[in-house]
Amino acid sequence: MSRSDDAERSFMSGFTCSAAVFSTFSEELGLDAETAKKIACGFGAGVSKTGNMCGAVSGAIMVIGLKYGKSRAGDNEATDTTRALTREFIRKFSARNGAINCTALLGYDLSNPEDYRKAAASGLFITSCKGYVRDAVEILDGILSQPR
Repeated sequence: MSRSDDAERSFMSGFTCSAAVFSTFSEELGLDAETAKKIACGFGAGVSKTGNMCGAVSGAIMVIGLKYGKSRAGDNEATDTTRALTREFIRKFSARNGAINCTALLGYDLSNPEDYRKAAASGLFITSCKGYVRDAVEILDGILSQPR
């Protein structure tokens, strides 16, 4: 079973898109999956139903930060690496899906309760969002496997 399958299964079992993506990589990066799901929870649904950045994208950016991010003052190379990989991820996700913003991806403003209900009723969270989760993990797998 692939990591994309694991993330999709997590998402379909009720975790946010951000939690599904972030927790799929967390244990191999030294963070238990339960804590990762808690950290990422608020980023789902375009950052807590605000329609902003897709949670699958947020979860992926957290993975990049956990692996490459700056943890010591003065380690500007870590910041540069993290930012470069984040931009690479965003370019690739956008190329596949046309955007990284939930409202643009889904065609509904998730900050509007009526739009949120319509998006849910249309099945977009199942049909589209699980695809964004899979895409985020596949793109991350490619980025993380590159030699550094």
